[in-house]
Amino acid sequence: MDERYLTHWGEPLGHTSMFEALPGTEDAVHRLLGEACGWLREQGVEAARAGFGIGDFPFAFDAGDVLPPVLIRQNPPYYHSLLKQAGFESERGWVDYRIEVREELVARWRGFVDDARRRGIEVLPLRDVPQDKRVGTFVDTWNDAFSRHWGVVPQTREEFGDLVTFLEPLGMLDTSVIAYKDSEPVGCVWCTPETASALASTAPGRELTPAEKVNFLGIGVREPARRQGVNLAMAAYAYLELVERGATHVSYTLVLDDNWPSRRTAEKLGASICGNYMVYRRNFKRPSL
Repeated sequence: MDERYLTHWGEPLGHTSMFEALPGTEDAVHRLLGEACGWLREQGVEAARAGFGIGDFPFAFDAGDVLPPVLIRQNPPYYHSLLKQAGFESERGWVDYRIEVREELVARWRGFVDDARRRGIEVLPLRDVPQDKRVGTFVDTWNDAFSRHWGVVPQTREEFGDLVTFLEPLGMLDTSVIAYKDSEPVGCVWCTPETASALASTAPGRELTPAEKVNFLGIGVREPARRQGVNLAMAAYAYLELVERGATHVSYTLVLDDNWPSRRTAEKLGASICGNYMVYRRNFKRPSL
């Protein structure tokens, strides 16, 4: 594993783990995670995290029968007990937001884009950003916007470049954006149109509902440009493009329970909570009682 993933912007945290298990495997999971954590402890690591890292999203605990956006975890309820029996504890909670597209919301989103434009904020889809600057500008903006966000590790240009190559045929360059003010990038949205239904395996007779056919979205604004409507304009631009593509429901994103600025953004966009998620952590050095 890349040692870059052992820190949270310089703060030692430990390894992330990607966890999957069959039902009725309590003993095997306990031994497996015990061995893994024992090895990590020997390497000088202070803790292990399950449910947040590169490609490893939090565990759903009340939306296990609903298809989440692409990249977001879907797991059975028993995972929570397996992890806790293996010595993990709840670390951070998240909420997921979803929106049913309505005419009044489409008008609201257009208003957010127009208002930002009057403030001197230009929102450009990645397709309109010069190709030689596209990846670098996005990555630099993303990393700066998330530099103080819990649990998010920096992207490298190589990583994001690979993602762009993979996701471009799915429409990512049309729905992902960079916002500029005075020609300087101040925010970005990574948005991929709905693809989860194409990748999902369903039980016989199980039909996906329109509410399950939603996009992936990540949003960040550089600190000096916050509270100026940049967030609303970028998300609104992405949503309007998704609606043009026929979306009847859109996803905002997973948000930390205590990230009220982002939660208020979701509410202003018309979103409501559709699921709750949890990140787990096993500390190797426990405080004495």
